[in-house]
Amino acid sequence: MIGTVVSNKADKTVTVLVERLVKHQTYLKYVRRRTKFAAHDGSNDCQIGDRVLINESRPLSKSKRWRVIKIVEKAV
Repeated sequence: MIGTVVSNKADKTVTVLVERLVKHQTYLKYVRRRTKFAAHDGSNDCQIGDRVLINESRPLSKSKRWRVIKIVEKAV
């Protein structure tokens, strides 16, 4: 999944916001859905606003089940 880093306050952890489009069942319109994931960033490279690729992994803590694979685009 590709998302945007919205928080990097915790050590070796970033919060990634992933947006997706879902078709509404009744109105057949596309609606934006957002989900936040806690992802492991072992080297603390990610900054707020970066676009990152995350991958599901084994549970690393109570809330972390994702890892940052690579930074797709750095924030300006």
